[in-house]
Amino acid sequence: MDMERSEGGVEVRPLEEENGVEPMDTVDDASRSAKVLDLLRRFLDVQRRRAEAYTKLRRGFSEYMSNGGEEAYQQLCGEITQEFNDCSKQVIELESLFLMPDLCRADLANLLKAVQAQEKQKLHLSIKIQVLKKSGRPSERLVMHDSCRFDNVKGHQCVHVQEITEAAGTEDAEADAEYDNALKEAICGVQEAVTCINEYMEEVRYEIEELQSE
Repeated sequence: MDMERSEGGVEVRPLEEENGVEPMDTVDDASRSAKVLDLLRRFLDVQRRRAEAYTKLRRGFSEYMSNGGEEAYQQLCGEITQEFNDCSKQVIELESLFLMPDLCRADLANLLKAVQAQEKQKLHLSIKIQVLKKSGRPSERLVMHDSCRFDNVKGHQCVHVQEITEAAGTEDAEADAEYDNALKEAICGVQEAVTCINEYMEEVRYEIEELQSE
């Protein structure tokens, strides 16, 4: 590196500093911040894709419950599954990039990993809710008569007819209570996951604001 000559006790300084050129470490810090900012913005894009996928899934399930269409619903579930898998792969890639030696941001990698865990829980419980709603409360489920017998003399001989007893009524009530509890737990679990995700996302946005202000 070229240096100023020292004469008469004058301080020797790098010429790039004298000429107003930023020191190399300052340039590296700026480059590192720009990379971190870019990765965090990419993560926000992934989260937007996830939100859009959830909206599409809820809309499709609502249409299925109203109008039927098992094949269309199953196709939608397959598309949503693929979308969430792609999002997860991208987040895992971002985590690894934050851990690279040129960034060394294990804190952000762990933050993304925490979001990923909550997103996994949210998706699992969201699917569970749809499965429960699809099946319905035990006492309200439609009876299928495929296994019943029918002849011209006696007509429909339903195999589902049984004597109504107090024990049977208690069993139905217990089944309904178990169903209601399972649905309630799943809904509460989704709400808790959403709360955690929102808190983590606030940390991400705060980090972005800090980097933008530098």
